[in-house]
Amino acid sequence: MKVRSTLVRALSAPVVAVLALVSLPVTSASGTATGASTQASERCAGLAELPIPADAVGLPTSGGRVTGAKIVPASAKGFDAVGAYCEVDANLFPVDPEAPNIEMRVALPAEWNGKGMMFGGGGYDGIIVPPSFDIPFAGTAAGIGEGTPLARGYAVFSGDSGHQAIKDPANQGSFALNEEALRNFAADALKKTRDAAMFIIEKNYGKQPSRSYFAGVSSGGREALAVAQRWPRDFDGVIANAPAWNAATLDLFFGHMTETLRRPGAFPSPEKQKLIYDRVMEHCDGDDGVRDGVISDEAGCDFDPKVLRCEDGEDRGPTCLSDAQIKAVRELSSPIEWDYELGSGEKGYPGMAFLSGADMSTPGLGIGSRAPERPLDDTTAFAAGFWDQWAKYFITRDPDFDGLTFDPKMPGKWKERISELTALQDINNPDLSEFAKAGGKLLLVHGTADPIVSVRSTAEYYERVRATVGPKTASKFLRMYTIPGMGHGGTAAFTAGWDSLTAVQRWAEKGIAPNGPVVTDLGESADGRTRPLCEYPQWPRYKGKGDVDRAENYACVRS
Repeated sequence: MKVRSTLVRALSAPVVAVLALVSLPVTSASGTATGASTQASERCAGLAELPIPADAVGLPTSGGRVTGAKIVPASAKGFDAVGAYCEVDANLFPVDPEAPNIEMRVALPAEWNGKGMMFGGGGYDGIIVPPSFDIPFAGTAAGIGEGTPLARGYAVFSGDSGHQAIKDPANQGSFALNEEALRNFAADALKKTRDAAMFIIEKNYGKQPSRSYFAGVSSGGREALAVAQRWPRDFDGVIANAPAWNAATLDLFFGHMTETLRRPGAFPSPEKQKLIYDRVMEHCDGDDGVRDGVISDEAGCDFDPKVLRCEDGEDRGPTCLSDAQIKAVRELSSPIEWDYELGSGEKGYPGMAFLSGADMSTPGLGIGSRAPERPLDDTTAFAAGFWDQWAKYFITRDPDFDGLTFDPKMPGKWKERISELTALQDINNPDLSEFAKAGGKLLLVHGTADPIVSVRSTAEYYERVRATVGPKTASKFLRMYTIPGMGHGGTAAFTAGWDSLTAVQRWAEKGIAPNGPVVTDLGESADGRTRPLCEYPQWPRYKGKGDVDRAENYACVRS
């Protein structure tokens, strides 16, 4: 069986530019190494083989050890400049000798700004995000903001969530056969990695960061919410992009999507997928006052696919939809509720925005070009591959189990196991009062055209938090922004860039909340058009005059 090679990266940050590191020493005007560089090199060398005691970590481990420490010379110039830094690799050892290590990396700038930055992972994790990476959707490569966290002088760190990606992409979920590895992936590795990083940072600089931040997208966005919920004093600011916070419940929806698309005659061909998207655009683009390929009012888009029905309800080619296809598209775009209780307390999932702006033909993250059947690869729905892994390794723990035949609406003997997994993986506690009391600030950011993690789901969590802590308290530490036309990363109707790190840093450190933020479209043909970044549930509407590509000519309104 072949599952797409992107499975290890699925639900991960969008592709970002990796800064090239050239092997040039940092020198003074006289050509000799600077004193700062020499001190940094000496400190870096002193970290080699450093033991990490178990009591330095807030959750059980068997301690750990630095496995490598080297100086990475300064690179590039100007806006892209990254100063010299010490790159530290370390392993944290499990309590269960059969469980994998947690592998992690810390980048320690020679010119440190006194702050820490942790990156979340994505999909089934198993990889370490390179420290030179940027905040998701930041747009640094396009000249937006103040550079990557490492370029700004942050001590940057991340881990692989407690297992290592294996070469066979068909078995990316196999780590879940081990209970400690599963719990590490669910959230525990975040705390362990953070605490170990703090130990290494203090050993290098003689003190811990004065401020620390966390950023992630998708599964990394779920991890961002996990640290705010479970360890509310560990981070001063958290950026959760497209957060798959109710991870197990989303997995169940993936199973529902797989079952729906496998029904006889239900799968819409690529031509029909384009037909649906084009007609949705025709129906709803323009509701914001301008036809620009972006649907701003996702919640107000009311396209009914029955207008595309073939004359007799049978499949008559690419210009219409059969009754089976109309039913399938409606089901995937609508809320579903489970007929059994989940341990996390979740009742269902709100469905995808396929009938209000999300493109189901999105490469790698859409429903594919054929129904979910084996072999699972880039031609089949991303959801099917992800669900198959979860059914095999998380639910049944049977590598030979066929997840494609498992309908989550009828779980049978696996009902209790599914309930246990939701309690473990759904990061759904809306009581963020301790995070707020600690001075933490949280930014939720989600594209309205996301085809794989529903923006409606993020809105649900946001409203729960406001209802739990109260709107007045929530306004002091929480903002949610939706980006019309934005997908799950990569090419979309609107490919967003926004310096969210500066925004959350100013809020956390100076008490200056985001005010009238602007997002830039980084698409190749967008020519840098901008829109106001509207606080949910508002959306940008054209005022009726002025350049339609400039944010100042739009107002944030409610439906």
